This record gives sequence, C-alpha cells and structure tokens, in this order.
Amino acid sequence: MDKQKTILSDGVLSANILVVDDEPANLKLMERILASRGYSNVMSTQDPRQVKEMFLAQDTDLIILDLNMPYMDGYQVMEELKGLEDVHLPPILVVTAQNSSDYRQRALDNGGSDYVTKPFDAREVLSRVRNLLEVQLAQKYMRKQNELLDEKVQERTLALRLAHHRLQQTQLQVVRRLGRAAEYRDNETGLHIIRMSKIAELLGRAAGMSKETSTLLLNAAPMHDIGKIGIPDHILLKPGKFEPGEWEIMKTHAQIGADILSGDESELLTMAREIALTHHEKWDGSGYPNGLEGEDIPLVGRVTALADVFDALTSERPYKNAWPVEKAVNLIKDEQGKHFDPELVEHFLNLLQEITDIRDKYAEPEEDDKRVNV
Repeated sequence: MDKQKTILSDGVLSANILVVDDEPANLKLMERILASRGYSNVMSTQDPRQVKEMFLAQDTDLIILDLNMPYMDGYQVMEELKGLEDVHLPPILVVTAQNSSDYRQRALDNGGSDYVTKPFDAREVLSRVRNLLEVQLAQKYMRKQNELLDEKVQERTLALRLAHHRLQQTQLQVVRRLGRAAEYRDNETGLHIIRMSKIAELLGRAAGMSKETSTLLLNAAPMHDIGKIGIPDHILLKPGKFEPGEWEIMKTHAQIGADILSGDESELLTMAREIALTHHEKWDGSGYPNGLEGEDIPLVGRVTALADVFDALTSERPYKNAWPVEKAVNLIKDEQGKHFDPELVEHFLNLLQEITDIRDKYAEPEEDDKRVNV
C-alpha cells in the first residue's frame, strides 16, 4: 500500500490532462491554475472535434470539458469517447456556466465524473482535479498489476503445459518400450504392435471414439500383452499346444499386465491397464480373466481384441504360418457375437481395405532381414 501511495503521489503532477473549451481566455486561465500547482503535462484545444484524436494520441489521465461549444457540445464529445472500443476512458471534469440541476444530471449520466460551475474557485477545481487523478492513477496502477499478474499466470500456464507435454512424451516412450519388450519375449519384431494399434485406432474411430480417445487408444494398445513378461519362457515360447496347467499360467498374463500398469492415474496408463486386463474377454462371456460379457467389456478391450486377433492370424509366428486375409476374415465373421462385438465386426468388414493397407504398409521384413531368435 505504501508503494502504491508513493507511485500515486509521484504520478499526479505528471499526469496527462486535456482541457477543452472554445473560449481562449478560459483555456489560458485553466492552464495557469494547473501550472500554479505544478501540473506539467497539460494539453488544450478550442475545437471539440479534436478531442478524440488528441485522447488517442496520448495516455490521457483527465479531461476538463466545457459543455457549450460550437460543432460539438460537451455531451456529444462524451458520447463519441464512450463509443471507442478497447479503451479505458479517463475521468471527465465538466466545467461549465450551466448551473441548472438538469444540465448537471445529464452530464453525470453521460459519463462525466464531476461537475463545476463557472465562475469557480481555483482551489476547489484543483482539489477536484487531484481527487479525480488519484482515483484514475490508482485504477491504472491496479490494471497494470493485473496485466503483470496475467502475464505471470500465462507464463506459468505455458510452463505447466510444456512440462505436462514432456511428461506425456516420457510416458509414451515408456509405453512403447514396454510393449516392444513384451513382443520381443514372444518372438515378435515389434511390427505386430504397430499394426494392431493402428487397426485398433481405426476401429475405435468407427465405433464413435473422439479423435483424442482414439489417439490415446493408439498409444495404449501396444501394452496389451505386457503381462507376458511375467510368463516363464518354457510356456511362453512353447511351439506346440499348451497343457491345461500351462494354459492356466498363460492366461494369467492379462492380470499380470494390469498389475504392472497399476498405480498411475494418467489417462494413458489407465487405458493401457484396462486393455491389458480385458483384451482376452469375449462377447459371449467365455473369455478370461473375469468372464465379462457383452458391453460389460470396455470398448477399448473389445476393439483391441479384434485388432489383435486379426493381425495375429495374418502374421507368421514360430509355431504357425500366416493365414490368408480371406481365411482370417471368415473366422472373424464366424466369431461375430461369440468372441467379438457384432457391431465392431461390421465396422471391421466396412474398413477391411484400410485395415489391409495398414497390414501391407507395416509388413514383416523379408526372411533374410528378420531378427534371429536365439
């Protein structure tokens, strides 16, 4: 508060004052009165048509305005100033020979801040000038402080957004590397998770997901099999059919994946956890780990299941050859309403060309270029 008082005290005498009166003698008198008190930045005009231009040309802190003038009266001047956009109007001290209460009320209603009648007492005018300027400078000071505060808030907001973006990028890199780690353990090149996640994104959009949600799905789906990290090699890498006990262990990878991804409430890892847990559930309730049925299975789990199965069927694995697309599509049709959400299967069939384009674009490398399994 002391700092504000000092700023106001120092600023009053250097404030910009504009005096408007069509009588030269009145202008000179007002200029002398103001100069006697030490006001150093006083401009004046006899032509009210110049007020708007003069006001815009300088940071005017106070207008001392006559009412009865040729070309434009004081009321018209005030109306013209009020019509300006994106400006803070200064206080207006009306100084006029009109002492009727009607004139006074009209002036105050039109934007006048104070009203003095001629002839006036110079000491009274100076007191009113100082009071109006102190209020004006206090308001300017507060506006400036608010602007500085807004700038700091914007800077802080931008910094927080950048930090959030960096955190999201870090999470995304961790997600992708975790997904790749799981696929490498399962003798994959890593292209499977690219294909299936892009297919999942495509199906998600067709099912009504927003762009933001489907993009989240694109980045979360690669972790669908992260739980395979917890499956012993002699089971995970077994080329033949699982024994019943082995199959029960293999099925635990869904819960293991959800456990690995728990403990973080970010949108990305929350969705990844949901996918890991539910992408082996089936529409008819015969899936695992929880036997969910129909729409009790989260949409992201249903979408990922369909994308994952199609790409797995049409991809070569150490224990099987790749299925032709037609054969894989026929199986998906057969499983409509059993393994897969019937509506998603319809979207899948409608998007089959785009899905096969993804498959071709991210196809496995030729045999000589494949990673050697040891």
